Amino acid sequence: MNVNQLRRVPLVAKWPVTSCRSASNKAPRPPKPSPQSPNPVAIKRRQATPARQHYQERPTPQAQAETTAKPGHGIPPRVLTFLGISALTISTYCGYLYASYTREVNKAQTLNVPRDVSDRYNTTAATFDADVELSEKAMGLGKKRRDLVHQARGHVLEVSCGTGRNLPFYELGERRGLDVDGHAAVLGCRSVTFVDLSPQMVVITKDKFEKLYPAFPAVFRVCDAGAVAPPAGIERSGVKAESPVYFDTIVQTMGLCSMPDPVATLRHLGSVTEPGSGRILLLEHGRSYYDWVNRILDNLAPAHADRHGCWWNRDIGDIVRESGLEIVEEKRWHLGTTWRYILRPKQGTGKSQS
Repeated sequence: MNVNQLRRVPLVAKWPVTSCRSASNKAPRPPKPSPQSPNPVAIKRRQATPARQHYQERPTPQAQAETTAKPGHGIPPRVLTFLGISALTISTYCGYLYASYTREVNKAQTLNVPRDVSDRYNTTAATFDADVELSEKAMGLGKKRRDLVHQARGHVLEVSCGTGRNLPFYELGERRGLDVDGHAAVLGCRSVTFVDLSPQMVVITKDKFEKLYPAFPAVFRVCDAGAVAPPAGIERSGVKAESPVYFDTIVQTMGLCSMPDPVATLRHLGSVTEPGSGRILLLEHGRSYYDWVNRILDNLAPAHADRHGCWWNRDIGDIVRESGLEIVEEKRWHLGTTWRYILRPKQGTGKSQS
């Protein structure tokens, strides 16, 4: 036997196989020795390197949702449909308002409306409460009426009483208490007198008052507020009280807009108000802070006055200043169109103003 045949041939090592290794890191196997090779070359065993581990964080549900979400704006179709219908409705309504406004303006320019439109209330008295109920609720005028009328005390006169929308807020019957400044005072109404130019509205006010206060006597007159006389004695259990010279409080809400001469009316009311402690309480509507609102009021004023008996574009501030009364308090709401005044006669003036 040949010595070369007895030479020990080293075994070929098997390369370790790792399932997680990438194809790019996998080393090629060494070729097997050919049987025809007379002198096979010993292959050196290669040191196996550990497989490179690839760690991947598990995606969160939110990330999975973002990955699987369809590309787009993300607004549901129902929301888009609702927004589209809303935009169409609003645009249609605005177009209707503009068309109505243009039509009313054109109509107003052709009207010849007199300055005195108070006679319109004779025809609107029956439906007046229903006509103004919704708008007054929307503007919160009920609370403003209440806060104003609660200040009435002593012998009270309400001019332009209308259909008696202030009646629920009167505190009838005198009592001792604290005024708004915390001082001791006599509060409540000793007597009340209601005045309006419309006989129909005076009848409605009288019916309401008798249902609300059946035991309290009151006076109802159909006359001009600019010519109302000082209060007379009112019967109390068959006994006539001493006639006061002046009214302690005069209330007027939404009345200056319908008077032919509001400045002269306020001057006369100041002449029948107690000079020292008397007050004139006004809640009115008129011109706004803003020119664009005033343009709308001016354009529609003739048509509104002809229909409702109200000149809603009057400057209440100018009327009050021209009357010569002293301003105790002034407030405005609703873009400046709602005015509240507390007035009193100037000191040293009294009945001589009339």
